[in-house]
Amino acid sequence: MEITFLGTSSMVPTKERNQSALLVTYKAEGILVDCGEGTQRQFKMTGLPLTKITRILISHWHGDHVLGLPGLLQTLNSSTTTHRVEVYGPKGTKVQFDFMKKASLMEGHSGGLTLEVHDVDEGVFFENDDFYLEAGKLDHSVPCLGYSIVEKDKVHVNIEAAKKLGLPEGPVLGRLQKGETVAWKGRSIGPSDVTYKSSGKKVTVIMDTELCQGAVKLAGNADLLVCEATYANELEEKAREYKHLTAGQAASIANKAGAGKLVLTHFSQRYKTTAKAEEDARGTFDNIVCAKDFMRIKI
Repeated sequence: MEITFLGTSSMVPTKERNQSALLVTYKAEGILVDCGEGTQRQFKMTGLPLTKITRILISHWHGDHVLGLPGLLQTLNSSTTTHRVEVYGPKGTKVQFDFMKKASLMEGHSGGLTLEVHDVDEGVFFENDDFYLEAGKLDHSVPCLGYSIVEKDKVHVNIEAAKKLGLPEGPVLGRLQKGETVAWKGRSIGPSDVTYKSSGKKVTVIMDTELCQGAVKLAGNADLLVCEATYANELEEKAREYKHLTAGQAASIANKAGAGKLVLTHFSQRYKTTAKAEEDARGTFDNIVCAKDFMRIKI
């Protein structure tokens, strides 16, 4: 997976930081998490085509997380002949999406874009052979979800072991990969004799929330946790008032969840640098980085 940060500010953008958006690319999938104002321009700046987007995950319907949607979708609609995008969000997303279409006069415009909009609850809401998407309820001032993109474990064939047993390539090895035991030349061969597993990767994205158990649960054993850190630790009371996290609280979620790496994002415009956020977080969790617009991370 590759994660591209398209916007790392909170409610108010700065010269250096756009409003919230990030893209997770995996095989043929491009999963956009939130779409703050100016997101399609951020795509232009990175050189990524909008047609990379196959799914959009909306954390919640505050403007700094969704106001880039009308322009981005209108551009996709007018510049493609056939393209499909699935949109997911918390309860009420279908209604809010319809309001947005009417407000931006998207109704009735023909083009190449097909949209399917879904309200989702916590738990797994999409799955295919390669990965699944999971949502978790967060604690914000409006309905809000965090998301995990989870790659499934892969079963590989140990070619040397298969050769020693005289197994040919083809259906027999395919059955063993599926976990079946096969009979071959008078002996029983099990999956453990010629196959091994590699663990899939997990990326969790937690946007606007105060400290809550739902965030810890969703991020459990994530290889990479992207988490909002709107305020420095000294503004914990303000964070609680507006239902946001401090950098230290984001680190606490990573620590309790057993995450591998923490990326802090969604910084308040009041901070000119991320030095204080990093300092506050490192008191609880060491493997961290502060996101910047256009930063890319591969896992």
